Amino acid sequence: MINALPSVGTDPVVGLKALCDQHPGKVVFTTSMGLEDQALTDLIARNALPVRVVTLDTGRLFQETYDLMDRTRAMYPELEFETYFPAAESLEAFVNSQGMSSIFKSVEARKTCCGIRKIDPLHRALEGAEVWVTGLRSAQSDNRAGLTRLERDAMSGKLKYNPLLDWTDGDLDTYVNSHSVPTNPLHRKGYPSIGCAPCTRAVMDGEHPRAGRWWWEQSTKECGLHKG
Repeated sequence: MINALPSVGTDPVVGLKALCDQHPGKVVFTTSMGLEDQALTDLIARNALPVRVVTLDTGRLFQETYDLMDRTRAMYPELEFETYFPAAESLEAFVNSQGMSSIFKSVEARKTCCGIRKIDPLHRALEGAEVWVTGLRSAQSDNRAGLTRLERDAMSGKLKYNPLLDWTDGDLDTYVNSHSVPTNPLHRKGYPSIGCAPCTRAVMDGEHPRAGRWWWEQSTKECGLHKG
């Protein structure tokens, strides 16, 4: 599979079609409903690509994100969205032992919470898949600047395809606006990157787009889903 990487090319639709042909029924796209993911959802629907569309509901998302989920389902009825949730037993054990606010007191607790709410459900969502499609872009963070378009994911072992890797903010805005793609209203209120409500704040002018994620920490702004 690694020898076939150059055949993906730089066009997202061409790349997605090639991977769907090479891995029939085994291509999964995970969306957090951000701008990049909404653009990819539109691309998949517009080109009738046989890609499973999966979202992870952590149980602590913004209401605006839940509303966007409903609007997106309504706009793309041809897509079958699958939603994965945290395991109730694991979540109960974590909250009962450490409390809901422990994420603000300990990086370890926050990462444990992300693991239960995001990473464990992701593992279940990717079971049986061979290709994992994401909306990652190089411009999002320094950590993501070193990614390649198609790579072997260290965590899951899957082929990981980042079709919008080289898209600029302008490319993304142009696509979203020209195709009337539904977006989260929080983007217009200073939230370029949106995750769980307790862990996301608006960013100020001049701040990095991901500065609002886990804003009380100084470490790399990643939850563990994408380690590069």
